[in-house]
Amino acid sequence: MAPNTDEQPRALPPALGSMTVLVAAVIVHDRTGNRVVLLQRGPNAKFAQGMWDLPVGKSEPGEPITETAVRELYEETGLIVKPEALKLAHIIHGARGVDAPGGFLTVVFAAHEWTGAPENREPHKHAKVSWIDTTAVPEHFVPTTASALRCYLEGGPGISLGGWGQ
Repeated sequence: MAPNTDEQPRALPPALGSMTVLVAAVIVHDRTGNRVVLLQRGPNAKFAQGMWDLPVGKSEPGEPITETAVRELYEETGLIVKPEALKLAHIIHGARGVDAPGGFLTVVFAAHEWTGAPENREPHKHAKVSWIDTTAVPEHFVPTTASALRCYLEGGPGISLGGWGQ
């Protein structure tokens, strides 16, 4: 391999000719009230119309994953969380997804400190944003994030794999 004489390091080639989409999700957990903030995807959502989900979204190029989590949470719910208040809760590695034919990696954070009250800031995408009791999480839930939420609430394993044929 020839030495890199450019000032910028050379990028590695994409794995198997595709790129994994990086995603962040946030479990806003009110431990005192035993509830979490969930959103219900609306009829115009790109996928999982009518299903419940965590606040979640894709990382922008060059954006640290904690900033993605803070930004997406605010854009979808109006809640403000400081990046340093996020705690790693779970990792989801999906083999493929909507807008992610090369797979996706979702870093799921838990937040126990926030400011604001949840509101539906993206009514064109979501039917509602609500506090939901942790003992009454809806069954009609996006499978990958449902697994992450369940594992977090039960103190279970911190990684889920989806679509890998296991």
